[in-house]
Amino acid sequence: MKPQPFTATILGSPRIGPRRELKRAIESYWVGRIDRAELDAIARGLRHDTWAALAASGLDSIPVNTFSYYDQMLDTAVMLGVLPERVNVVADPLDRYFAAARGTDEITPLEMTKWFDTNYHYIVPEIGPETRFSLNPEKVHGELKEAQRQEIPARPVIIGPITFLALSKAVMAGPPPMTRLDELIDVYAELLRVLAEAGAEWVQIDEPVLVTDIVDNGPELAERTYGTLATLTDRPAIFVATYFGALDAALPALARTPIEAIGVDLVAGGEQAVAGVPELASKTLVAGVVDGRNVWRTDLRSALGRLATLLGSARSVAVSTSCSTLHVPYSLDEEPDVEGRLRSWLAFGADKVAEVVTLATALRDGTETVDAAINASSDAITSRTSDPRLHNEQIRARIEAIVASGVHRGSAEIRRRSQDARLHLPPLPTTTIGSYPQTSAIRKARAALRAGEIDQAEYTRRMQAEVAEVIRLQEDLGLDVLVHGEPERNDMVQYFAEQLDGFFATANGWVQSYGTRCVRPPILYGDVSRPQPMTVDWATYAQSLTDKPVKGMLTGPVTILAWSFVRDDQPLADTANQIALAIRDETVDLQAVGIAIIQVDEPALRELLPLRTKDKDAYLAWAVAAFRLATSGVADSTQIHTHLCYSEFGEVIGAIADLDADVTSIEAARSHMEVLDDLNAVGFANSVGPGVYDIHSPRVPATTEIAQSLREALKAVPAERLWVNPDCGLKTRGVDEATASLHNLVAAAALVRAES
Repeated sequence: MKPQPFTATILGSPRIGPRRELKRAIESYWVGRIDRAELDAIARGLRHDTWAALAASGLDSIPVNTFSYYDQMLDTAVMLGVLPERVNVVADPLDRYFAAARGTDEITPLEMTKWFDTNYHYIVPEIGPETRFSLNPEKVHGELKEAQRQEIPARPVIIGPITFLALSKAVMAGPPPMTRLDELIDVYAELLRVLAEAGAEWVQIDEPVLVTDIVDNGPELAERTYGTLATLTDRPAIFVATYFGALDAALPALARTPIEAIGVDLVAGGEQAVAGVPELASKTLVAGVVDGRNVWRTDLRSALGRLATLLGSARSVAVSTSCSTLHVPYSLDEEPDVEGRLRSWLAFGADKVAEVVTLATALRDGTETVDAAINASSDAITSRTSDPRLHNEQIRARIEAIVASGVHRGSAEIRRRSQDARLHLPPLPTTTIGSYPQTSAIRKARAALRAGEIDQAEYTRRMQAEVAEVIRLQEDLGLDVLVHGEPERNDMVQYFAEQLDGFFATANGWVQSYGTRCVRPPILYGDVSRPQPMTVDWATYAQSLTDKPVKGMLTGPVTILAWSFVRDDQPLADTANQIALAIRDETVDLQAVGIAIIQVDEPALRELLPLRTKDKDAYLAWAVAAFRLATSGVADSTQIHTHLCYSEFGEVIGAIADLDADVTSIEAARSHMEVLDDLNAVGFANSVGPGVYDIHSPRVPATTEIAQSLREALKAVPAERLWVNPDCGLKTRGVDEATASLHNLVAAAALVRAES
């Protein structure tokens, strides 16, 4: 059967719901408020609404199987039958799935890390010597049939075998997962036969790893894999989708195989060498010219010109987003308070679909029918270029002067002596990362403030009561360095964006980060400045309640950059320095009111790392420089902490050392302290707090378990440089489980301290 050609599509869509309906349903299922049938009904309704909206917009090929109850890599592990044995003891399939993602009281979850250079997190599959692949196609088959009953031109989407293995983890001293590729190709061949039998004309196989250097021989693997799969006689047409960068040598390798379509990211990948690949003459080129990761309106006239240049390079050209719209909010219609000029610059998910359809229409029928949309796009681009909020010369001059004078503090040894004399902390000092559980009282107060039911003074009073309660709790538990718990903060980035010029904070711009965790990335549209102190009053109040040191809590410049929709009209390094200047001013003000410890979190340091090796050194140089700009304004006696979490740190270990924070807390529980040996290998000599338990799991770790983790850490780090803390903030945990876990943490620290 010859597949129906398509001209307009997207590579995937969000699944959490425009108002986070799926999040609420899943969390209700976890606590037993709804049953599986009700959860499935809500999920099915969200899928159907999504498909119907995409079909009504004018797309002629619609991705399905992009829905997930938690994560698409975990879904793929289930489809391939590779959940670990410790999880398979759970009888119910859905509860087994959630146990793999979150863990239980008895089961440790799989690791979680960042999906390439995005803020989305995926569950890391485990491949060991005993792992046996077996096809379980029920999910993809079921969603395809659902879409067909809805008369949707459905295209199942699956993660490709190369990407799946490249992002998996070898366990039990097994060989690298990629050595299992031939076995996995056979399973994918079986899957393609199942989809063909179910009536799928097209299948989208995602291979984003081919735009990276994660695998050394990507082009050869691509040609081998798809040369094999495309020779099957009973299969749908194969569309290999890539995104987040340029394919480079993998493009001609894929083009030499008999697959029918190749997707290229022309936003992140720039001008790819498409014209020089003669084998594309027999393919459909799916051109990702609409940015699926950022919120800026597409310059339709420029994009149409790029598309026109591709027409002679392939058999046909289809218009697409550069990647899944999973990474952007659903619709600009949910943001009534966006100022008019800024609104004209923006395009959220639904708007990007409309842009794809406009471009496809113009490519097929000429521009006459879509002139109005193209002209409006051009007007918006002109408006944005000339807006004075994008060019503040005073800020730029300040940064230049500070950088020219040097952004260094005293040596690590001098700082350590000065801080020890000021703080008088015991060996193995205990602390937390910053946030405490966001209770129902906090959420109700925030909602009441938004609704106008209470004023700012009453809200502040209620939040101060929460701070006082958290300080009392920490003192009762016996923690050594306290935090104020951050009850006033809706999000570690949005909170600062709401107080900095150059940002717009959305009301409903929800984006999935992992599982049921959603964030509202602010829109960084102009030059950044700090009109007034942002955290000083809260830190001062918390410190007034205790004689123990309370950390000032700030988010670092790279993380604010990474977790925002950032402006694309200047180098990221310039924008990072503007944010760093604002954070620097805040650290100086915190020091001035007597705060002795300031934590500047950079969990996204690894996240922005370029996907190609040749680009990494330049990024790390400006990322480290921005952190030092933010933290070098304080005295040696003020202790600077930073925190990093849920990333593969190997490639940025040197940069972590170069940050030169006095104390670095870092995710280590799920990865079993592996990062400490990496730090030692680069000569890391400052203090470190490897996370001793995983806060993303609801289980409460026993004192003996935490103590054993500390003993493992002490093999790599001497007691005088070792801190004791959880993996991350406690915002998403319940009060009872957080309290029990911290009680055990303090007890474990005391136990190991006595052994030293």
